Amino acid sequence: MSNGLSIGAVAKATGLSVHALRFFEREGLFLREIPRSGGGQRLYAQADVDWLALCDRLRASGMPIATIRRFAELVRLGPGNEPERLELLREHEENVRARIGELGACLEVIHTKVAVYERHVRDGTAAGVWSPTPPEA
Repeated sequence: MSNGLSIGAVAKATGLSVHALRFFEREGLFLREIPRSGGGQRLYAQADVDWLALCDRLRASGMPIATIRRFAELVRLGPGNEPERLELLREHEENVRARIGELGACLEVIHTKVAVYERHVRDGTAAGVWSPTPPEA
């Protein structure tokens, strides 16, 4: 399509499903209303694809849809609300850093268990490690 990208092309470019793209549109996450061809097909611009990539990263990193919607609303409003946008992003950045810290702690526990099991498997002493039934007294 010379006037824009089809929904299939955008799905391929972003890795998002057609269903996810329609969901993003229904939820008001785009910066503009997506125009349609005479035949009713959505016509996306490269700027839409770039925006989707950001929205997808925000969503994948745990930002609630309502917050992404608010961020999109602020961007659509144009200049003058950058401090509010910045606050939304800073808060999310703090949340992601906290989750990374929690995941780091989880990873340490898992790594310790992997090391224990590796040692038992290597030494042939793995039988009965965390058996589902407790040993009889």
